[in-house]
Amino acid sequence: MRRNFRKSSNYVDSKVITFSILGVLLLSTVVFGILMYGKSVNDDVRSGQLSVEQIASIKEKEQESESASTQIGKSIEEAEKENVKEDLSTKEEKSEENTNKTAETIESLLNNTSNTEKQTEKKQDSTTTKNVATTVKAEPKEVKKELSFQKPVEGEIMRQFAKENLVYSETLSEWVTHLGIDIKADKTTVVNSAEEGTIKSIKNDPRYGLTIVVSHQDGFETVYANLLSSEFVKEGDKVTKGQAIGTVGNTGVFESVDEPHLHFEILKDSTQIDPSLYIK
Repeated sequence: MRRNFRKSSNYVDSKVITFSILGVLLLSTVVFGILMYGKSVNDDVRSGQLSVEQIASIKEKEQESESASTQIGKSIEEAEKENVKEDLSTKEEKSEENTNKTAETIESLLNNTSNTEKQTEKKQDSTTTKNVATTVKAEPKEVKKELSFQKPVEGEIMRQFAKENLVYSETLSEWVTHLGIDIKADKTTVVNSAEEGTIKSIKNDPRYGLTIVVSHQDGFETVYANLLSSEFVKEGDKVTKGQAIGTVGNTGVFESVDEPHLHFEILKDSTQIDPSLYIK
């Protein structure tokens, strides 16, 4: 019994020891595992903190890099803009210089053209002046001939010029003015132009009958009235001094009672003047 008990006691002791050792090993394992887990957790925490710090540092570096790149980009853009502005200003200056040079060239050309035109005008004026001078030399001025009136017919002066003093008209039986002179002459006596001129008109005057008017230079006119005919001339003809222009008659109503005669007048600028003062 005792042997069995001892054996059983030894067996129990060996089991207890075995279980104790296993328990210690298990406990040691658990403790070691716990310790390792704690370390691992700490490492993870540290690594997490480090990663956060690293991430923050990286972010700061990225921000600095971004700001630096932004500044660099801005600097580059500003530099490019400045270069563009400088290029534009340089181009504008060159354009202005070219424009100024072009304007100067155009102005110079215009001045040269103007000078050429002036020289041409001077030459033309000089040529024209020479031509005019030559023409003047070639065509001398017409010298006005001094008028010297002659009697249209030879005969006695029957009635004088009376513009302010009245004369008696037997035909009208009254005192009247007389704006010419009456030269006694037979019918059909040839009447001559008192001075060279142009036949202005040939008409039948209700007072003085058939009448011829000759215009002369310097506003003079001569009137030949109481004519029988005007067969020698027509209106517009040029006549010379002493040229036949008509014949004496008796056609004047205001002087029909008088003997055959020529009624002769001289006008200066349409005003009757005394013919006896001019007849030579």
